[in-house]
Amino acid sequence: MSLSVVIVSYNTREALLECIESVLAHSPAATEVVVVDNGSADGSVEAVRTTYPEVVVDAAGENLGFARGVNRGVARSSGEHLVLLNPDTIVLDGALESLQAFAVAHPEFGVYGGRTLRRDGSVDKSSCWGAPTLWSLTCFATGLSTAFSGSAVFDPESLGGWQRDTVRAVPIVTGCLLLMRRSDWDRLGGMDERFFLYGEDAEFSIRAGRSGLRPVIVPQAEIVHDVGGSTANSGFKMCMVLAGKTTLLRAIWSPRRSRIGIGLLLTGVWLRAALERLTRRRNGTWSIPWARRADWVPGYPIARRTLFGLDVDG
Repeated sequence: MSLSVVIVSYNTREALLECIESVLAHSPAATEVVVVDNGSADGSVEAVRTTYPEVVVDAAGENLGFARGVNRGVARSSGEHLVLLNPDTIVLDGALESLQAFAVAHPEFGVYGGRTLRRDGSVDKSSCWGAPTLWSLTCFATGLSTAFSGSAVFDPESLGGWQRDTVRAVPIVTGCLLLMRRSDWDRLGGMDERFFLYGEDAEFSIRAGRSGLRPVIVPQAEIVHDVGGSTANSGFKMCMVLAGKTTLLRAIWSPRRSRIGIGLLLTGVWLRAALERLTRRRNGTWSIPWARRADWVPGYPIARRTLFGLDVDG
């Protein structure tokens, strides 16, 4: 059964080349690779076309964001199964084959993710998450999710101490590694293009779950993931994450519930920013988002302009 791997890249030339090399070396023979480049200025397009002429390269010429880039890449692909893959990942031997084989054997799930590792071999839990709830946001607002990081009770979105080493249905499979049947993708209508960066895969998984599909983790499908490889500034990255979070809450919850949730987010950011000042930490992971809260609270698409200087319709 044919497989299309869609990679959306932005200024990750060396990591992208390493990612493609791993896909071509460790994937089924009928694997198609499609790269959508979001206006990179580091020579990514030329490097991929020169090094891997068999790869389909779509040079967007501008930063479309993740959701629009993924949808564009899927439209250029032809495989019966689709795989979304981050450019800062390395596919390990047999990973995509195992993921596809599980999907064929267990069509009742519909959204399939894997197990992500760091370069040192330790587990990176970002392959999947729990869905946000008022309780999880209350834990964030009060600092409990940080004080008891990894707790199934006080940090529930982390899914507790589970090491992603067993087959398990989960609320959210992240876009760093996600497989679906094309027919299911088309039925859901792809990623929600209101999102620019962060949150779109969570909304997609939750929407898939509400349509009758069941996101699941397949531990045999292992990749190495350099988390946040294309974002250097931790404070600005957190602004993007929070913009995605507020967009997600508005997309999946009622207006009243989402207002409460966003209020809890703001409280948690204020608390962490205050602690940064008290401890004189200089990385700005939380003080920058607090100072720029007016930029991310409205969520996308408005945050495209306030955070990135991009027109809402651009």
